[in-house]
Amino acid sequence: MNAPYRIKSITEGHRIAGLEKPHHPLISIVDVSKFTNSSNVTAVIFDFYTVSIKRGCNNLFYGQQKYDFDEGLMAFMAPGQILRGEEGGLPPNLQGWMLFIHPDFLWNTPLAKKIKQYEYFSYSTNEALFLSDKEETIMNGIIDNIRYEYNANIDKFSQDVIIAQLELLFTYAQRFYERQFITRKVTNHQILSRLEMLLSEYFNSNDLISKGLPTVQFVSDSLNISPSYLRSLLKTLTGQSTQQHIHDKLIEKAKEKLSTTELSVSEIAYELGFEHLQSFSKLFRAKTKQTPSEFRQSFN
Repeated sequence: MNAPYRIKSITEGHRIAGLEKPHHPLISIVDVSKFTNSSNVTAVIFDFYTVSIKRGCNNLFYGQQKYDFDEGLMAFMAPGQILRGEEGGLPPNLQGWMLFIHPDFLWNTPLAKKIKQYEYFSYSTNEALFLSDKEETIMNGIIDNIRYEYNANIDKFSQDVIIAQLELLFTYAQRFYERQFITRKVTNHQILSRLEMLLSEYFNSNDLISKGLPTVQFVSDSLNISPSYLRSLLKTLTGQSTQQHIHDKLIEKAKEKLSTTELSVSEIAYELGFEHLQSFSKLFRAKTKQTPSEFRQSFN
């Protein structure tokens, strides 16, 4: 597999895609049906933000399930992420648009800091946003407003108007992602089931002693989901973070050992992957309002 090609400027991005030079060096909207990719680049790293809606992207993997979708598929990428194309080049019926935003365009605006709070910019490409027709109409309407400003004569209000439209676009994306977490129950509930099974197997094995507590990154990698997507999904569906789920499973296992074995609290802490008894006791008390010894005494 060839190393990804780094695209440092929007002008270079246009060249790679076989497009004319952008009207503005720091922001651009392009028609993806006009991509030619004459350079045969199959993997790229952008040094700028990209937002896109595409149609004709069939047989995509979303989480662990395969979908055929002709509806709007929206993706967000922060600078430094890798975008890989399919073998054989671009799909023949690809339609939609891509919005390129260089970080310098946001400089000295509130959005420069706020954009880092939108977690979907760090989701994987298989965690894209699926839009209904009505949602896609809303997003396309905002893009039409940005496109109008982009193609108009630049004046002192142009950047402010575009920044306002970008904030609106990102706010709607946040709303639609939360809707997706709730409405795509089959996929999301499978993720929850797999998470529960993964943690149960881990806590019932010897991995705790040899490897310690499972990390958020380990859990995400095992589920083939980005940490940010998993955190957003769990927060929406359960109100808890991935770390809180790990700790809940830990406390559940600790209670089992405290109530069914004669191991000392120190031995239990060791078997649960803690190097120091104090750390285990502190977490247990925070979760149960009791010390491990007090919990054990309640069963005697």
